[in-house]
Amino acid sequence: KGNVANQREHLILLLANMHARLNPKSSSAPMLDERAVEELLAKTFESYLTWCKFLGRKSNIWLPSVKQEIQQHKLLYISLYLLIWGEASNLRLMPECLCYIFHHMSYELYGVLSGAVSLITGEKVRPAYGGEDESFLNKVVAPIYNEIYAEALKNKNGVSDHSTWRNYDDLNEFFWSADCFKLGWPMRLNNDFFFTSTKNKMSHETKIQNSQLPRGSSSAQNIVDSEVPDQSQQQTISVTSQQRWLGKTNFVEVRSFWHIFRSFDRLWTLLVLGLQILIIIAWHGLESPLQLLDPIFFEDILSIFITNAVLRVLQVVLDILFSWRTRGTMRSSQKLRFVIKLSLAVTWAIILPIFYSSSQNYKACSARRPKNFLGMFCLSKYMVAVAFYLTGNVIGMALFFVPAVSSYIETSTWRICNILSWWCQAPSYVGRGMHEGQVPLLKYTSFWTVLLSSKFIFSYYFEIKPLVEPTKEIMRVNVNIYEWHEFFPQVKSNAGAILAVWAPIILVYFMDTQIWYSVFCTIFGGMCGIVHHLGEIRTMGMVRSRFCTLPEVFNACLVPRSSPKEKKGILPSFLEKKIFKDLGKSERHDPTKFALVWNQIINSFRSEDLISNREMDLMTMPMSLEYRSGSIRWPLFLVAKKFSTAVDMAANFTGNSAQLFQRIKKDNYMFCAINDFYELTKSIFRFLVIGDVEKRVIAVIFAEIKKSIQNSSLLVDFKMDHLPLLVDKFERLAEILHM
Repeated sequence: KGNVANQREHLILLLANMHARLNPKSSSAPMLDERAVEELLAKTFESYLTWCKFLGRKSNIWLPSVKQEIQQHKLLYISLYLLIWGEASNLRLMPECLCYIFHHMSYELYGVLSGAVSLITGEKVRPAYGGEDESFLNKVVAPIYNEIYAEALKNKNGVSDHSTWRNYDDLNEFFWSADCFKLGWPMRLNNDFFFTSTKNKMSHETKIQNSQLPRGSSSAQNIVDSEVPDQSQQQTISVTSQQRWLGKTNFVEVRSFWHIFRSFDRLWTLLVLGLQILIIIAWHGLESPLQLLDPIFFEDILSIFITNAVLRVLQVVLDILFSWRTRGTMRSSQKLRFVIKLSLAVTWAIILPIFYSSSQNYKACSARRPKNFLGMFCLSKYMVAVAFYLTGNVIGMALFFVPAVSSYIETSTWRICNILSWWCQAPSYVGRGMHEGQVPLLKYTSFWTVLLSSKFIFSYYFEIKPLVEPTKEIMRVNVNIYEWHEFFPQVKSNAGAILAVWAPIILVYFMDTQIWYSVFCTIFGGMCGIVHHLGEIRTMGMVRSRFCTLPEVFNACLVPRSSPKEKKGILPSFLEKKIFKDLGKSERHDPTKFALVWNQIINSFRSEDLISNREMDLMTMPMSLEYRSGSIRWPLFLVAKKFSTAVDMAANFTGNSAQLFQRIKKDNYMFCAINDFYELTKSIFRFLVIGDVEKRVIAVIFAEIKKSIQNSSLLVDFKMDHLPLLVDKFERLAEILHM
């Protein structure tokens, strides 16, 4: 009952929230708008519909053909899901498990509403769990929670190995495949999902024997052979003896230093291949980019694909080793994927060196090639093998630069898309289609292109190239007498000396990438900070100078438009947003909404005792219904000293009135302070003065002031040197009124 009351209030608040956000507003205010119900239905069951699509099952949200009943059925489905969620307790951490529960209960709900008859029992469809108090909690939530609790006990406070027990995520992954429907409804407690270990076989047998499946259910799983109890018990024991622990299904933590290579395999591969290219270029003494077209030199450059094939074998082997602990629960399709990938990687690692070693005939071909542009197309077998080797990589690179296509392939249900997605990575329900947009991808690629280009250029000219000539000289020196014969008595070459020379440089080559990354992060971060104006407001003076722009920015970025947004092209929307944003946008200059939000923030600060009452009075924006819409009354901390400064300026000013007005209007806060004081003075006299004659005198005075302001003759018509004395009298009047 408590859950029903809570979720009823929850549903009412959700509908009220959706109804208040409708745009345009509904014409029939007392009635519930169908758009609000439809929007809430779509948001509530977005995850459930995605889950059904992933498993290839049809949704069990069935709507009647009668139009008048559609809204009621939608509300019932939403209410059912909220009731399941409210009673699920810790099962809320397993969202796909809730989808499974709702999938079956929504089918039963539709059967009850439509009066459907079960094809198996011939009776009307009734809920599988019902008729008792807290039956959902005891018969649906409790068994799953008991399984979670049993698995948590196997953790032994973090001492047990990660592969020996399942947590919430591991149990939830059971519902990522169509095998979860073997669990049945009502749920079979003898399913492997509820099996923890061999130690609790007896407890499982007791649960299975004591569980009574209700009759009259809508599914075939509800049929129970109650006529032969002994045979049922024997069958239960035999089934329990055949149970097995499901274990981890997709991931088991393996701690190894090889994660440094596996997690950054693309960067390591690029660095290794880049080092090989730089050494080849420096060894051949490249002086012009046109020398890259030389066939012999070009084939030496292509030798990097042999290295890439070897690194690919290492990557696949690491993938298999890190997934080895899940071999017992791994799907056969995933095992086949690993076998094919390892076979292809090993095959290419063998084929490419063989073709490269047998491509010596190509040098003779290149020597007698005709001296024209087409003569360079005398291809070797190794080049053809490299072309075939790059076919798969070209497809992967094309998908990388078009993230929209990659997202579509991962989320699509087409067979060809499933095959491509299966080859790229193991099938997973979460994380599909979560690719960055095209613009962030271009920014990311540009950043790393500039960074690695700078790093390779620096490494070539200051690390690799200076060592080539000394290395050649060391290789020309013959070893006649080796002084360290105790360690290497049979040495016939200078390989040790070459290794000693190159080892520090190679170590620096791999480690200075972090230095380049830090430098470029600083440069690009500073540029982004300048573009986005980060850190510009550092003092209270800057806060005062920028505060006047807050209402306009607030209305432009956070306040929705009163009229529906029209679809425009890229160029018109860009011009409106960046250039012509102030034209015809009166809504952006209305400070009322900003003042309401600002005052609410200040009040929350005071309620949390972060500021005092005096600070709250200084920071609150005054709201007055007497002023026209669009007028701004700034907080006191902005205009506190502006009025006294304006009084001193007017009393000692030596120019004309127009110059005085111009200087005052330059300071927005000063102008608002004078305007607020003037309007407040008029209001005070309007309420204090009682006699008609006195009212007419006051009205004439204010009329003369207004006339002088319009004629720019204020300094001529009035003695402004007496203004400070007048202000002192107003201060005394305010003190008397305050008393």
